[in-house]
This record gives sequence, structure tokens and C-alpha cells, in this order.
Amino acid sequence: MDSVRNKRKQFLHLRSSYSSNPSFSNLPVKMTSTVKKMDTTSTTTTKKAVAKVPEVLLKKRKLYADLKAKRLRSQVQATKNKKYKRLVVFKRAEKYVSEYRKKERDLIRLKRSAKVRNNYHVEAEPSLAFVIRIRGIRGVHPRVKQVLRLFRLRQINNGVFVKLNKATVQMLRIAEPYIAWGYPNLKSVRELIYKRGFGKVNKQRIPLSDNSVIEKALGKQDIICMEDLVHEVFTVGENFKKATNFLWPFKLNNPKGGWRKKANHFADGGDFDVLQMYCFSRSTRFFNAHLQQHENNGIKKKRTSLI
Repeated sequence: MDSVRNKRKQFLHLRSSYSSNPSFSNLPVKMTSTVKKMDTTSTTTTKKAVAKVPEVLLKKRKLYADLKAKRLRSQVQATKNKKYKRLVVFKRAEKYVSEYRKKERDLIRLKRSAKVRNNYHVEAEPSLAFVIRIRGIRGVHPRVKQVLRLFRLRQINNGVFVKLNKATVQMLRIAEPYIAWGYPNLKSVRELIYKRGFGKVNKQRIPLSDNSVIEKALGKQDIICMEDLVHEVFTVGENFKKATNFLWPFKLNNPKGGWRKKANHFADGGDFDVLQMYCFSRSTRFFNAHLQQHENNGIKKKRTSLI
């Protein structure tokens, strides 16, 4: 028991000595202050790590976000416009097909009614012609050069659509030894424009690979697609001049086997003025012409191709 009491006294003495000594009393306070200092330094380091974003960068981000949104809206609107234009083009094509078929049925009906009465139905004179230059102009009269220049036939085998009236017929007669011309049908007009068609955009020869090229040039005339252009040319509409001026002169090839005699008239076994005797009927080629002449002339029926 005495030993236990002695140990207890020693413990209490040590405890009192620790509490009375100032160095030992300040020890936990210093430790807490150091801990607090460490904590404050850690908070400052974290604040420095999360720096503020510059205002210029925020403006750029906002600008790019607005541009992206505008681009998406424009793309959505473009797809909607494209679908709408496609529907318009299909509807116009259907309207033109019904119009062409109605004309064919009317023509057949008139021919049949005339045949019943033992008569012949005489069709109206065609108002559309296709003119091709077949010869050079070296040493010719300036008047002929001027006519070919007005027709935009600046190279051999160039072809253009021409509206037939009194003035153009006289011009064709002036340049008759240097050209061949005839009356194209719907198939030949369509295939020429689809296969060999080029547009004049900013004085440049641009292929008609997209309806947007036609719409930009002839949109004011309500010509927005290829079928509109074909219809305007074939029917010789109100905007025929603007439509043909938009079309670059067609560049054709020589016929198979070459020309026979360019210097002679067709009636004399030559080539110029030959297309007047042909009808443009074959659809697989641009001009596969079949001679429609009476048997009394003594000339065999031929056909030629100008591609």
C-alpha cells in the first residue's frame, strides 16, 4: 500500500510541475497555431489553383457558341428549302409532261378528224430552229461574218437555238452556205441541254450540273431548274432570249463519216442547209436525222449524226 501511495504522490507532483512550468503550458498553443498556419496556407494554395477566366476568353466562347447555333439554324433551314424546291421542281416537271402529252393528243385528234374528211392537217410553222456552223469564214463577205457573230457561231460545229421570225430567216439566208439548220423536237432539245448544256456565269463557261446555277442566273424570270429551261426554249416563251443567252453555244462533233461536200447545197449533193430536210427524232443521239424527201427527187433516204 505504501508503494502505491508513493507512486500516486510522484504522479501528482509531476502533474503539478508540468502545469506550473510556462514552457510546457505554451506547447499546445504553439502547436495549434502552427496547425492553423498550415491550414491557411493550404487554402491560399487552393485559391491560387482556381484562377479567374479572362473576359476576352469568355467573349470568344460566347461568340463561337452563337456562330455554331447560327450555323445549325442555317443548315436546318437549307435542308427545308431544298426539300421544298425539290417538290416544286417535281410538280413543274409533271405539269410540263401533261402539257406536252395534251399537245400530242390534240395533234393526233386533228389529223384523224382531217383524215375522216379526206383532208390533210397542216401544222403551224415551227418557231424554233437549231443552227450549226459547218464552214470557216476565211475570205468571205463581212456581212456573213456579222450574221455568224450575231448568232454566236464563232467556231465550226457550234450550235445555237434561234427563234424564227422574218428577221432571223433573212439572216439565215445570208449565211446559208456556212450553216446547217433545222427544227428540233422535244427530245433533241432536252438531250442537248442535259448532255451538252453549259451556262454563261460571269462570262465563264459553267456546266449545268446543279439547278442552283440556273436559279441564280434566271431566277427573276421564274426559271429555277432544267425542265423550266427546256420548256422555255422548246415553247419559245417570253424569256426565250434570256434563256438562250444564258446557254453557252453548244460544241458538237463532226457527223460519223465526216461531211460530204460543205461547199455544195444539199439539193446538189452537198451539206449546207442539210438540216432543213431532216427531222430530229432519235433520242439516243443529239441529231440522228432522217431524210424526209419525196421519191421523185431521186435522192436516197439517209441519216446522219452530229455527235
